[in-house]
Amino acid sequence: MNSSKIKKPRQAFNLQRLITSIGVAVGLVMIFFGFRVSQTGRDESGLPDVIERMSPANGDRVLRQSQIIVDFVEGYESVLYIDGIELPTTRLDELTSSGQLATPGAQVELPATAVFDPGNFIISFQPQVGAVIESFTQGEHEGKVRYWRVEDGREKSRVYIWKFDTD
Repeated sequence: MNSSKIKKPRQAFNLQRLITSIGVAVGLVMIFFGFRVSQTGRDESGLPDVIERMSPANGDRVLRQSQIIVDFVEGYESVLYIDGIELPTTRLDELTSSGQLATPGAQVELPATAVFDPGNFIISFQPQVGAVIESFTQGEHEGKVRYWRVEDGREKSRVYIWKFDTD
């Protein structure tokens, strides 16, 4: 018998297999597009490109004495507002008790104001006795930072606003 003339029986059309294959293909396409459109980390935070890090972030829940920190890229200055109150700002490079710059490693008494560190481009505020805000009350608070490039001056400033909750 000639083996080339033997025909194998053709398999019948299987609807269940076709539906399963289409379902798997659609699922894989949906997973692929889900990863492509998802936003996480920095993209999700909505921070301007000039702000590298901020604490508390938008929507965070913090303690009543939590420190607020906004870290900028090089070349920016800023002022901080909490609940519509502009916090007085002290530059770290101007802090001295005797009119001379502190020596490296020396203890420096920080005032009860927002403190701007021009070497690291960070503005921070710690609620404390004697400060405009001694502690955060329970509930929602609005933070606002007005920032500008050092060479442009405050006249060309921009604003970023966020909210955080206090327990």
